[in-house]
Amino acid sequence: MTLVGVDTGGTFTDIVALEDGPDGAGMRHCKVLSNPSDPSIPIVEGLQKLGLENRKLQIIHGTTVATNAVLEGKGARVAYVTSKGFADVLTLGRQERQQVYQLKQLETRPPVPRKLCLELTSRIAADGSLLAESSDSELAALRNRLESLGVESVAINLLFAFLNPGQEQRIAEALEGPWFMSCSSGVLPEVREYERGMATWLNASVGPVISRYLGRLQQRLPLANIAVMQSAGTTIAADQAAQQAVRLLLSGPAGGLAATRSIAAQTGNPKLMSFDMGGTSTDVALFNGEIPLTSQSRLGSWPLSIPSVDIHTIGAGGGSIARVDKAGMLLVGPESAGASPGPACYGQGGTQATVTDANLVLGRIPANTLLGGYFPLDLEAASVAVAKLAGDMACDVQQAAEGIVRLANEHMARALRVISVERGHDPAEYALLCFGGAGGLHACDLAELLNMERIIIPARAGVLSAMGMLVSKPGRELSRAVLQPVAELTDDQVGHWFRALETDATSQLTAEGCNPKQVTFTHQLELRYVGQSATITIEWRAGAAHEEIFHAAHLTASGLKLEHPVELVNIRLSARAPAVLESIDIPHSQGEADGIEIIRLPGVEADVALRSRRSLARGEVVKGPCILTEQVATSWIKPGWVVSPDEWGNLFLERQARA
Repeated sequence: MTLVGVDTGGTFTDIVALEDGPDGAGMRHCKVLSNPSDPSIPIVEGLQKLGLENRKLQIIHGTTVATNAVLEGKGARVAYVTSKGFADVLTLGRQERQQVYQLKQLETRPPVPRKLCLELTSRIAADGSLLAESSDSELAALRNRLESLGVESVAINLLFAFLNPGQEQRIAEALEGPWFMSCSSGVLPEVREYERGMATWLNASVGPVISRYLGRLQQRLPLANIAVMQSAGTTIAADQAAQQAVRLLLSGPAGGLAATRSIAAQTGNPKLMSFDMGGTSTDVALFNGEIPLTSQSRLGSWPLSIPSVDIHTIGAGGGSIARVDKAGMLLVGPESAGASPGPACYGQGGTQATVTDANLVLGRIPANTLLGGYFPLDLEAASVAVAKLAGDMACDVQQAAEGIVRLANEHMARALRVISVERGHDPAEYALLCFGGAGGLHACDLAELLNMERIIIPARAGVLSAMGMLVSKPGRELSRAVLQPVAELTDDQVGHWFRALETDATSQLTAEGCNPKQVTFTHQLELRYVGQSATITIEWRAGAAHEEIFHAAHLTASGLKLEHPVELVNIRLSARAPAVLESIDIPHSQGEADGIEIIRLPGVEADVALRSRRSLARGEVVKGPCILTEQVATSWIKPGWVVSPDEWGNLFLERQARA
């Protein structure tokens, strides 16, 4: 069976196909312009280009469908059902101010309109006991009300339902029928009713959207077995994905981190700063041996408490639009030209200058480049767009193009500082892993801005996120609320709770065809001092002194060790099954006979070598400046840098000693 990784981005859909056999001879890939109105169309188009549309396929798909539905407000119409007196929880939120000192705060649209927030008498106490239960007639009246409101989904979030899920299940059973049901006790069975309610609402909002999209994709590819990337960097079968749609909100960027883990093992570099620059956005993350996860991320205006890859995303990519504001200041992004019309050089009617146009005008992208191996670029259209901007800036075309690139670099360097310097990490201790279609064009500039000495541009960098899908493991992230002092708990009790979660996770993974004997688990405790809100996560091991471990972790994090009792808030289980592809250790063609063209670039004093990336032999050392081209990406090696490929075709760049 052919393995296929699909990464749907805002500008391009990347597809990597690997035929049976470990030698990589059957690896093919392509880029196709994305179609936001129906992302399944370019997937089929790409498979047709590769001659795979009528084959049995194992597809692992990173999708932005759920993300876009939330950001664009195009999710399903949801009714929010909760305990009496708590209908306004999602509207009130945490009263966090985006601008702390702004006297007049911007009005925030509530996630659910007030008329769609419905209350029931069902009430659960803080100890999990039942205080009040809705009658059958009340549930029947609720059903009639939902029918009159014309909703597509129902989000049920009773107070303390994570301690007694039976009440939410009873309500869901009473409403069974035309609506997509989302219960908080199944989505996020943890304390904090606002965050739990938001996760439940998000799941109800995007569940029907994901269900329709995956249904269309499966219909177009009836012979394919489809799995979808989750926000935690693991995969889930398509037929289970809709019920866990909230776990797909960072599906797209997660593939890049799965690939980063594989590259780290392949190159022996456990400390990497990943930099994934596509056409619409840039994703950055700090990698220290394992995929970084967080339960405190945001998507647009909304908190996302589902375990997700710890990625920082900004609106800066190859398609980011450059413009001049009323004060004459140059701005780049976050608006993007997207796939349609795209940058001016795509020749599809775009007239505004973008980062890609600037790189083309500066010669860093050769004028004869076929984007994705088939799509020609229009240098004249790019020059006209940049020239128009230059007129607004009262400078020449070269200066305008350089200004666009420099400003884009500053935006991306700032993002890299957010995940490194602002968290107490020195970028100089890391190697910069650059990928995505535009990553190699900006690698040297960013490394210099961050005072970094080492860069890795992996083989097939332009489609690396799609390759990451293939090495992603099927998995689940499960949790259970506890809210008890650690001193009152025994290892047997905690172990019993973990075994119950293990059984649940194994059952879900077995339903996808995974071998239950190959499922592995990681156990974690979320602890805090009694009275605190924030928690610290530590590993659980039977017999370990978890209180002392927490005290030490708290001292490291805050400089304080308190004489307070320690409370166990949640237990967390990570379950993993083997990936369809163990690694991306796939040979890359090297040392192919290919001519070297010497060219001149604006703003560069020395001659520039233009050559195919495949022409570099293993161990060959090449000094910048040079441009290395390939089917799905271009790399610009600045003066002062040297580059050498390894056996897998990864490029290692080192900064030469400065005089």
